[in-house]
Amino acid sequence: MKHELIQSLTETFEEHSNNTENGIEFWFARDLQHLLGYTEWRNFQKVIIKAKITCETSENNVSDHFVDVNKTIQMPKGAEKEIDDIMITRFACYLIAQNGDPKKEPIAFAQNYFAVQTRKSELIEQRIKDWERLQAREKLSLSEKELSGLIYEQTGSDRNFGIIRSKGDSALFGGKTTQQMKTKLGIAKGRALADFLPTITIKAKDFATEITIFNTKERKLKTEQHISAEHIKNNQGVRGVLLQRGIKPEDLPSEEDIKKLERRVKGEEKKLGKNPDKLGE
Repeated sequence: MKHELIQSLTETFEEHSNNTENGIEFWFARDLQHLLGYTEWRNFQKVIIKAKITCETSENNVSDHFVDVNKTIQMPKGAEKEIDDIMITRFACYLIAQNGDPKKEPIAFAQNYFAVQTRKSELIEQRIKDWERLQAREKLSLSEKELSGLIYEQTGSDRNFGIIRSKGDSALFGGKTTQQMKTKLGIAKGRALADFLPTITIKAKDFATEITIFNTKERKLKTEQHISAEHIKNNQGVRGVLLQRGIKPEDLPSEEDIKKLERRVKGEEKKLGKNPDKLGE
């Protein structure tokens, strides 16, 4: 997510925050509806219902985080109309965002914005970068799992996936094997290379894998040789795009162990759900 967009969304979400007399921060559900890109209130209410269920299962009282209120809004020609609304805490906002589609940028932003107790956009931005890396790693795992199953289905061997993936790595990293890259980056034996790669490289591996899956199915490739050739070609193609943009994947430094990153991000989320601010206080 671009820096400018994160700053803009941070300011917008802050502009719509409110505080009770006791200093508890909250948002109005109808404001959040538009912030998250929902056009219809009735559709957003379905998301709120799911969030309330999650709130209850997390052993928090729904009434502490979702408070029904009435609001008067201005209508054309000076008329007024009373509508239903809900005051919702930061924790409730987080639960609502978690039930949305993270492919939509406002929702992806909200999932991270409400998960951290901070108003500093640079810390929110770092949280989003961490989250995007976790999302990319999870997506790569799913793609590799699908390719592994497809290879076994086509070739009848569960060893061929490791061979094919290794050849793909060599093509992506300019001739360096998976083990050579692990040695270069100081990765311990038994750990996956992708767990220490930057987001751009993880996404590159995933894109090449997705193309291999697609073409293996479309072209009905049946042998390790044919699927390997396809995977090598796709990784070379992705590498070519990166090189055109001045990126040499084998020269990028390693990043934080994805498992440590995942523990930290999940820890922040658990902290949010433990003794959160309550509107009832």
